Amino acid sequence: MRPASLLMAVTVTLVALLGPAAPALAGAGGAVPARLYAANNCGQARSDKLTETPWPLLRLRPATAWQLSRGAGVTVAVIDSGVSDQHPKLAGKVFPGKDYTGGTDATCDAVGHGTVVAAIIAGRDTPDATFSGIAPDAQILPLRVLAGKDTNDPREPAIVAQAIRDAITANVQVINLSLEIRNPTQELADAVKSAIDHKIVVVAAAGNEGAAASNGQPVFPAAYPGVIAVAGTDRQDQRVATSSSGDFVDVAAPGVDIIGPAPRGGGFGLLEQGGTSFAAAYVSGVAALIKSYNPDLTPYDVTQRVRRTADHPPQGSNDQVGFGVVNPYEAVASVYKSVRSAEAAPPGRLTSPKDRVDSEASLRRAAWAIAAGALLLAVLVLLAAPVLRRGRARQWRAGRAAGPAGPAPAKDGFQPVVGRPLSITATSGRRALDAPAGPGARVPQLGGADAHRGRTGRPG
Repeated sequence: MRPASLLMAVTVTLVALLGPAAPALAGAGGAVPARLYAANNCGQARSDKLTETPWPLLRLRPATAWQLSRGAGVTVAVIDSGVSDQHPKLAGKVFPGKDYTGGTDATCDAVGHGTVVAAIIAGRDTPDATFSGIAPDAQILPLRVLAGKDTNDPREPAIVAQAIRDAITANVQVINLSLEIRNPTQELADAVKSAIDHKIVVVAAAGNEGAAASNGQPVFPAAYPGVIAVAGTDRQDQRVATSSSGDFVDVAAPGVDIIGPAPRGGGFGLLEQGGTSFAAAYVSGVAALIKSYNPDLTPYDVTQRVRRTADHPPQGSNDQVGFGVVNPYEAVASVYKSVRSAEAAPPGRLTSPKDRVDSEASLRRAAWAIAAGALLLAVLVLLAAPVLRRGRARQWRAGRAAGPAGPAPAKDGFQPVVGRPLSITATSGRRALDAPAGPGARVPQLGGADAHRGRTGRPG
């Protein structure tokens, strides 16, 4: 029996003996029984050190944008399984937050999912490890809605909706939703819309239904209007097989072979199978960079920057990766001003890939203009050549007017023939908490004093 199969078999046996299991991170070899966390139920301790830079950082190169923005002044709400504040990459960057799972500590992350997500977004770029977040100066507000159990609890949408409303009250600038809600409600949709109306950028995982019969169907909250839905890609910028596809997908980011910090112990772990949860985190980091660079941009503006500056697939966009892999530097540095016209989508309502404007249209128009200009110049040169020859032959003395029979032939016997004028057509187209978390830091004010009990949906 292969080691992976053996581990899975042991896991299944433990689940049967010890009861309900906490959801495992993709690639962790299966679920880990919750009772195994009895001694310390705030996540696995690891001491593994990094020896090389994670490939997503080599692919995205976020440091190229850090001269313009490092995410300072931006707080990202991570609505997830909690975020540990013990790892060096996150220490001092995580606010107390709020626990909706019946517990009292949003910095307790039993499954490690939220910690990896938060670190991808805002992990420090310290020299002790080759890992950093996309926006290393941003802050994290953990809102713990995942108790560590994957359920179809009908309270899921209400719990997540409340967390979103509390994030609005806390004045965050970005909300990351690396989860899927199987039974979306109007309350949840209204909460998402309210966040966008409050100029908060909402980023969500596109889901991991790629191999399921439901692939191609909208996944929520990713498919809500105005939300940046993120698919997962591999090292070749191809969609990961488990990543959900559909016309709601906006962009993509690395979603496999993900390395991130463990909740305890200061080490790192590899999430081989990854998931769109982590792809969404990379895009939330880029959103933090943009909002730090220009706090006045609306969610619509940020979304358009992210989409238009992504590394597009050959056809411009598709249902698998949307507009392509996010490009941190271009998203921050691009001079883009959204133009709202009769054809432009209104704020909070974005077009699907099938209806999206081709971002390379302007380049093609410029190429056509240059080609037309070059062709016209060539025609003028051809027309001018006979005139120059005759001028030289006359030593540039004035010639006689043409007689009734027409112009006299040139001395060299060459008579130019000029046809009809050349007609050339070209295709036409179409905010903020500056102080770090810790003693004396300003803590976001959350609405509602009582913790909401209940368990929520699975990681995205």
